[in-house]
Amino acid sequence: MSLSEKSKVKVSDKSDGSGASGLLPAHGGYRRLRSFQTSEMVYDGTVIFCDRFINIRSRTHDQMVQAARSGRQNIAEGSVASGTSKKFELKLTNVAKASLEELLLDYEDFLRQHRLLLWDKDSPQALAVRGRYRPGQSDQSDGSDRSDNADPYGIATAKPEAAANTLICLINQATYLLRRQIQRLERDFLGEGGFTERLYRKRSEFRRGVKESDESDRSDRSESTPRPECPRCGKPMVRRTARVGANAGQSFWGCSAYPDCTGTRSIDKPG
Repeated sequence: MSLSEKSKVKVSDKSDGSGASGLLPAHGGYRRLRSFQTSEMVYDGTVIFCDRFINIRSRTHDQMVQAARSGRQNIAEGSVASGTSKKFELKLTNVAKASLEELLLDYEDFLRQHRLLLWDKDSPQALAVRGRYRPGQSDQSDGSDRSDNADPYGIATAKPEAAANTLICLINQATYLLRRQIQRLERDFLGEGGFTERLYRKRSEFRRGVKESDESDRSDRSESTPRPECPRCGKPMVRRTARVGANAGQSFWGCSAYPDCTGTRSIDKPG
């Protein structure tokens, strides 16, 4: 990939902020998610592993690569879609986790069927892999094209047992991060709702503002118009609107002491 192409990718996955109305929350920016970074390492490592150890003509080869790709792609798609659908983001993040758990079973099957050792999670080898874990290794922001960029754990040269167990460690790390991410998304959804609730709140705020503005304008107009005295009792008059009769819908001055006083005056139209 050329430097210009890498730059385009960097621009395309930047977080999209909300607009001036604040209707759309900030969304995207998935490359900064540790879950995405780890899943990308799993995807790159799986491609290398399958090309080395799985017959390219077998369905298992395609299924493992597709499961690894699904884990990464669904995180990205969910992050981008989160601006308008938190429910969709939550669904796709769950799909990503399920895809990686399916891939985990494939690696365990490989070890069992080839009579290779499955490392215990607290074994020195597994601890060494976790100790080397650095999210973001596969995302070079400087446009460099080092050959180890997509293989920071040396899957291309590792023995089958070490390669499979290393990827199992990374998958476990990715699914752990996704579980935490899903829990946060569930809390946010319960506390803040999704796009529909946000749309309702913003519309309600807008309508309240318009109503208050209209009431303020009406108040200003009424206060700027001098109120005459009632021709019968001399008390100040108030603006009223006729409800029935030939003048229904028209404004007039009515006595503030109504119904004790029924004095009225016509409202002079500016001419």
